[in-house]
Amino acid sequence: MPLIDFICTSFKVKKMTIKKNKKLKDDVFLKPYQDELVLRENYVRNFKDRITENKMSLEEFSNAHEYFGLHKKNDHWVFREWAPNATAIYLVGDFSNWKIIDEFALNYGEQNGVWEIDIPLNKINHQDLYKLKIYWPGGEGERIPAYATRVVQDSSTYIFSAQVWDSKPYQWKHSNSCKKKKFPFIYEAHIGMAQEEDKIGTYREFQNEILPRIIKSGYNTLQLMALMEHPYYGSFGYHVSNFYAASSRFGTPEELKTLIDECHKNNISVIIDLIHSHSVKNEVEGLSRFDGTKYQYFHAGARGYHDAWDSRCFDYGKPEVIHFLLSNIKYWLDEFNVDGFRFDGVTSMLYHHRGLGKEFKTYDDYFDGNIDLDAFSYVTLANELIHSLNPNAITIAEEVSGLPGLGSPIKDGGCGFDFRLSMGIPECWFKLVTEISDENWDLNYLFNELTNKRDDESSISYVESHDQALVGGKTLIFELMDKDMYFSMHKSSNNLIIDRGMALHKMARLLTISLSNSGYLNFMGNEFGHPEWIDFPREGNGWTYHYARRQWSLVDDENLKFKDLDNFDKAIVNLFKNENILKYDVSNQQIDNQKKIISFERGDYVFCLNFHPNESQTDFKINVAGQKYELIFNTDILDFGGYEIIKNNKPYKSMGSFRKKFIKVYIPARTAIILKKSNSKFAYLLDS
Repeated sequence: MPLIDFICTSFKVKKMTIKKNKKLKDDVFLKPYQDELVLRENYVRNFKDRITENKMSLEEFSNAHEYFGLHKKNDHWVFREWAPNATAIYLVGDFSNWKIIDEFALNYGEQNGVWEIDIPLNKINHQDLYKLKIYWPGGEGERIPAYATRVVQDSSTYIFSAQVWDSKPYQWKHSNSCKKKKFPFIYEAHIGMAQEEDKIGTYREFQNEILPRIIKSGYNTLQLMALMEHPYYGSFGYHVSNFYAASSRFGTPEELKTLIDECHKNNISVIIDLIHSHSVKNEVEGLSRFDGTKYQYFHAGARGYHDAWDSRCFDYGKPEVIHFLLSNIKYWLDEFNVDGFRFDGVTSMLYHHRGLGKEFKTYDDYFDGNIDLDAFSYVTLANELIHSLNPNAITIAEEVSGLPGLGSPIKDGGCGFDFRLSMGIPECWFKLVTEISDENWDLNYLFNELTNKRDDESSISYVESHDQALVGGKTLIFELMDKDMYFSMHKSSNNLIIDRGMALHKMARLLTISLSNSGYLNFMGNEFGHPEWIDFPREGNGWTYHYARRQWSLVDDENLKFKDLDNFDKAIVNLFKNENILKYDVSNQQIDNQKKIISFERGDYVFCLNFHPNESQTDFKINVAGQKYELIFNTDILDFGGYEIIKNNKPYKSMGSFRKKFIKVYIPARTAIILKKSNSKFAYLLDS
């Protein structure tokens, strides 16, 4: 019996014919795995049929948030919760003086595991605090409702409670989401650590003080981290407890909506970090052992725990869990008008081994029986739901294995992600900077790492994100400069370590963005070389906020070189965005490993980067397609903290034969230039 027939029979999966993915089938290395690809697509289709029971659309299925939780219905409140192992449930809160009384006892409903209660309107008020008291065989416990949309922490006891939020509906001024960003330039940010003061910042402060910087910098997409409520601030939002609650640390839901509204006014798309790969293991605040069982939302036994992350792992095979997670996505799209999601920890979701200790060296590693088909089905349906609800929304996968099909269209057998984060690029840069002196850098390796992408998907390139600067790590510029940053960043200071660090910081960013196939990402503050690392308040650092903030005064000081790095970042982002350079293919690349020079073309643009620490080239030949070129960008100008060694701004005229033309350029050491074909007038303004 063929493998596909055996699996379909054994797991009661309907066998279907599949319209092969054009791009996937063009990958000759996937031909031996066609049976597995067929199984994968069939499994997703049957998974969807199973959870919807062929009675409703995926959009209709994803409305759990409109049924569960606390809702005002005409002349009364109604509250529902799914807790199949519970024997009794009571609402307790300000309205009951935190006592268990029969008036607030939930009734076991007609649906399996669903408890509910109707309450007169005058019994519950806006901002009342409340919880559930749940009893189960052999135990009891207080729990925050799974669908709570507002959760707050008491400032003296540090106890979290759900809070009734009955404010007037927010009136969107810019209700339509932004136009889909085909080439997103992403500014990754954390609301709490965005301010300079030693404290937790707010939505309102971010809108007033940080958003104007982002607008001026030219980024067209804002990625907000740590929005869903999490009990431990130092988890960077990765240990989510309350998936439907925007973190109250930063303000009210209306203040977050106002921030998003202002972003949309300025044509900035807002995507949020979606942590559906795991959940906090806390029981009082989170979903773990919610109804007394460890397997209500999560896998039973060892599979339900992520030892490396100290958290719980969802059981994606349960329709009720998929109901919860897909509805969570729809809630954020509907309620907060977000423009998409960055899916965190996708590798951990997709494999039974969670990607831990696994090297993906051959295609066999993708088809060795370790794919969790339930999880694969979930992320595929999540993408289908998002794009059906909002065709302009974008989805980004944080995924390290390189699973084929992750970024392919669902109709062609893929997962449907719009973009994949190119997580190997920062690894490449940090390896070069920390392990190899730059005169020994292998530029073939560097070029390959920055362009090593599947043809069937789009990706987001970046030098560093928040990951590289969290406790135990350093930013790229801190690796390059270390303690000299503290003493020698004044513009009057002459320091070779600072000069080297600034030059390589700029070149790394320019090469990364110029070789990206679809987009670019930067973490808040890294654009101007923010010093030090990220460390949230914890016992080990005396509970200080000193490292959980951004020092904007450094970049605002005209006498410091941080301003020069910021000027450079504004210039490259606005240049690439306004000129739409990423739409052109990379071509005509030349790599001279001895001279440490990389050059290539994208459309009308020629890039040349000299990584050599001390050797400039006076007549370096670059193969080109056009007749005449003008210098439009130079990393070494004074405004970028350089020395403006290149003085000649005359056009470069090509030489050679009709079939093989070239230009000769002067390219100083540790300098990058961009030329543009002179077929039209071009003037690029730094502050455009």
